[in-house]
Amino acid sequence: MTLLAICRPIYAWGMRIGINGSDKLVRPDLEQIIVDVQATETEGFSSYWLAQTALVDATALLGLAGARSSSIELGTAVVPTWERHPHALAAQALTAQAACDGRFTLGIGLSHRPVVEGALRIEWDRPLRHMIEYLDVLQPLLTDGKVSYRGDIWSYMGSGGRPTHQPPKVMLAALGEQMLRLAGRRTDGTILWCVGPATIEQQILPTISKAADQAGRAAPSIVCSLPVWVTDDIVPAKNFVATAFKDYAVLPSYRAMLDIEGVQGIDSIALIGSEQQVTDGLARIDSSGATDFTALVMGANADELTRARSVLAAYGA
Repeated sequence: MTLLAICRPIYAWGMRIGINGSDKLVRPDLEQIIVDVQATETEGFSSYWLAQTALVDATALLGLAGARSSSIELGTAVVPTWERHPHALAAQALTAQAACDGRFTLGIGLSHRPVVEGALRIEWDRPLRHMIEYLDVLQPLLTDGKVSYRGDIWSYMGSGGRPTHQPPKVMLAALGEQMLRLAGRRTDGTILWCVGPATIEQQILPTISKAADQAGRAAPSIVCSLPVWVTDDIVPAKNFVATAFKDYAVLPSYRAMLDIEGVQGIDSIALIGSEQQVTDGLARIDSSGATDFTALVMGANADELTRARSVLAAYGA
């Protein structure tokens, strides 16, 4: 029996559906985003995710939203590690976890070399070692409130009082084999962007699941996020998505995933079309092994946005 065959029963109960609200960070209105989290909870979605972009602190904002919601899970997708010391991020994550009453997930990732070297002016040096050491500092602070670690890249020695003794889940934005193995060994799973069902089935699921199994950890979560657009005008919608997300198709890590999928751009894996076409796309992702799907809901008008959320809610139900 193959590893994939062993893993499939774990996910046979069905994929959870959430919302990726990161599009609202283009013109951020904190109250509007909190209201959207509340509406997402009322509509029955399982989770709400925000990227760390622009000048909004996603962890802090989700903590605010957590204090004004009751059941929905809230997570970062994702916080880049190069610009925050793991001690600082541990404090932020524990504060958000306390505010969310245990519903917060800390998603972290390396970002990309052009961003790190171009915007931050930091050398892109040994990214795998960087993440291993980041976890070596971060995770003991989350679970125990103390750490004594001296690494080549990250170090911290100290302890402190925590606002909660329930550590948040930690997940990695892992795509390549080495990072997927690290995610399986050390964290609660992976958060994906620009990754289609064939890639989940062929690379993501078997690699991360094998690593988790070898480490004696529970089956990891696989959170897939893609644009979703329910429309009768498919061609212009696809053209818009292709243009809006064209930069992702040339970043090496995403390019490798799109090559596995056998497509050129994000428009080829985004869920765009009628209600039935989007439902069929969700089912394909579900069967690939994703445990969660978080939709970046798109539309040319309010009706299309409503249609998309209705399809997603129906699938989740």
